[in-house]
Amino acid sequence: MTDYNEQISELIDDFSFFENWEDKYQYLIDLGRNVPKMDEKLKVDENKLKGCQSVVYFSNSLNNDGSINFMANSDAAIVQGLIALMLRVYSGRQPQEILDIDTNFLEKIGLDEHLSPTRKNGLSSLISSIKNAAKLELV
Repeated sequence: MTDYNEQISELIDDFSFFENWEDKYQYLIDLGRNVPKMDEKLKVDENKLKGCQSVVYFSNSLNNDGSINFMANSDAAIVQGLIALMLRVYSGRQPQEILDIDTNFLEKIGLDEHLSPTRKNGLSSLISSIKNAAKLELV
């Protein structure tokens, strides 16, 4: 698996390629279209993220090597794009690695200042869920 710093650098480069936020949002939506669909059996109330304005289902599974795969789906296009970013950075990594990843890359992309407060809350909830899953595996 690619080093997470490399993944983050690629994302920052990808977003800096676009000059305006309309194009960046379109890119985000396009990323979201490539997120694998979750199994309908995982789309249950206990997998719904709290703090999201749109519906977001989130689940994770442990691999044999101890790494964690994350799955998430949303009914909103931009949120699905944010999910794509988070899965690209966090999924398939070891628990300690997940906890070590600094989310300041979202500022470097510019997302922190271009998301509505409700989307920021939802993104924060997704990141918390990812980090909590990693913490549980470290115990």
